[in-house]
Amino acid sequence: MGFRTKIRSCTIWLVLWAAVAAFAASEDVVEHDNSRIAIFLQPAISFLSFEEREYFQDAIDTIYSEFRSVARNEEESLYVAKQNFQKVNFCFPIFGGLQFQVRQDHFVSAGLGFIYDNESVVLTDRKNKSHNYSYTIQGIPLFLEYRLAIPVNLMTLSDGGLFSIALRWYWTLPGTEIYSSWGKIDADNSPFGAGFGLSVGYLIASWKGLNIFGDIGFSTIKVKSKETFADIVPGGPEEKAKWDIGGLQLQIRVSFGVWNKPKPIEKDEDDDIPDTDEASSDTPKAAAQDSSKAQVQDSSKTQTQAAQDSTQQAPAAQDSAQVTPQDSTVQDSAQASGVKKSDEKPAQASSQASSQAPAAVKDSAKIEPAKAEKTAAKKPDEKPAQAPAKKEPVSAKTPEE
Repeated sequence: MGFRTKIRSCTIWLVLWAAVAAFAASEDVVEHDNSRIAIFLQPAISFLSFEEREYFQDAIDTIYSEFRSVARNEEESLYVAKQNFQKVNFCFPIFGGLQFQVRQDHFVSAGLGFIYDNESVVLTDRKNKSHNYSYTIQGIPLFLEYRLAIPVNLMTLSDGGLFSIALRWYWTLPGTEIYSSWGKIDADNSPFGAGFGLSVGYLIASWKGLNIFGDIGFSTIKVKSKETFADIVPGGPEEKAKWDIGGLQLQIRVSFGVWNKPKPIEKDEDDDIPDTDEASSDTPKAAAQDSSKAQVQDSSKTQTQAAQDSTQQAPAAQDSAQVTPQDSTVQDSAQASGVKKSDEKPAQASSQASSQAPAAVKDSAKIEPAKAEKTAAKKPDEKPAQAPAKKEPVSAKTPEE
């Protein structure tokens, strides 16, 4: 893998990390990982602790010097060029496995990883012919992991979240090796293991059993071989080869719970106080009782109003009966005194209204006595006008004529 390709891959990886962090900003705080059994995938970017890269760089420098030494003139020496191996070996390993929650916030995992780092350079000779040289570090680590989720009441950020600490122990499997343009050496796989790793993670997103952790850690996975570096690089040391495929790692751990614990139901303090209105309507029996009580209350109110109306109508009927004779006396007095018919119409209308509605009877009973009093007050004043002194001589002359 060329240097430019690694830079592009690293940029994509960092953009992915930033996108996950931005997505996590809108998510709810998770206090516990509720998965009993989960599968996980953990891509990472790793800076390998491979100090033996200098052997390969020395070999490239030697070959470059040989190309320049055989150049016959200055024109041929201009064609001679080289690339140097990068001074930092970084790659993109990936891990995956199965996670078990043995107790609350205590997890045990088993998994497998794949580490691959290819470094290559190109040299040109005096005839402008290209020569490619490379070496590849490959590792297949098997690991057991213990992860402790730290409760939020012990350690968290300002907006809440779940921290975790993970400890790993590594073994190497067949396929852990170094091969180059000059040869290949295989690592010896010890049953006691090859190294350990330690990482700290933070839960940056959670959604429906899917948890995303961001981890930073360091690992050391040291391997040995029966071969020497002289078998894979010119001028390498003659002792048995040793190298390290661990290093500083930035990881994104994505886990999905295939078997989850039921989430506890959180109760508010207001839920402990029963509401009388809600409690009465919680069951159909209570609702039926409420409706029957309401109907009984309505019927009792209706009966009470009917009784009050009947008691109010009885005195009104008596008043209307008393008013009728008064009306007749008023009419006679009005005819005797020569009152106009227009004055009699309100009295007749009031008597008709009293017979049609109890409310009108009450009003007419109050109005007619007042009118009767007025007419009675006027009657004594009108008597001298009804019998004038001048009319008696006229009636006396009639028989004489």
